[in-house]
Amino acid sequence: MKKYFIAGILVWAPMAVTIWVITWGLGLLDGVFGSVVQAIMAVLPRESAAELQRFRELPAVGILIVVAVVMFTGLIAINFAGQWWLKVWDKFVNRIPVVRSIYSSVQQVSSTLFSGSGQAFSKALLIRYPHPNSWAIAFQTGIPAKEVSSKLGEDYVNVFLPTTPNPTSGFFMIVPRAETIQLDMSVEEALKHIVSMGSVPPTSSTGLTSSQSPSHF
Repeated sequence: MKKYFIAGILVWAPMAVTIWVITWGLGLLDGVFGSVVQAIMAVLPRESAAELQRFRELPAVGILIVVAVVMFTGLIAINFAGQWWLKVWDKFVNRIPVVRSIYSSVQQVSSTLFSGSGQAFSKALLIRYPHPNSWAIAFQTGIPAKEVSSKLGEDYVNVFLPTTPNPTSGFFMIVPRAETIQLDMSVEEALKHIVSMGSVPPTSSTGLTSSQSPSHF
């Protein structure tokens, strides 16, 4: 009975987690659309608001509209006219106190993560954590700011150390480059290795194998 139960868990657990993540993402998109609809309904006459509410209650309509709006925005953004409007919007937002700090930070992080030329998560590294005699897998996210580099006086790198089994949280650290070891495994393989708590070895020929141990590092 125990063997059958574990086998069933191994089949259903990946599927359940995948469905949960997709459902969470779609629900988030639908919630964004719902907030916009509620704001519009607040300023519309009662009859028009009722019609909009019935439209809002159609299954998956919020998700489809949000996806369509995002795609349409991306189509406009890559055109010359769209880029001009984006520059105007950026100038307007950057004049608002507090908002400009949040907006510019998120904009820079998004550009770094989603552009192919960024340095974010470019390499998988081994760093000494939490003490000198143990190692952890982290991801290089760039190089320190000029002020930080000038005060440290050595060659350092920025790294993100994810937690296990939830890699969306973790620690931002600045460590000496000389005390890191670059791994041959890809970022995706390293992330799988972390999420699995080391139980799933990388599949590439250059990555770890199940026969290797930490002493080989």
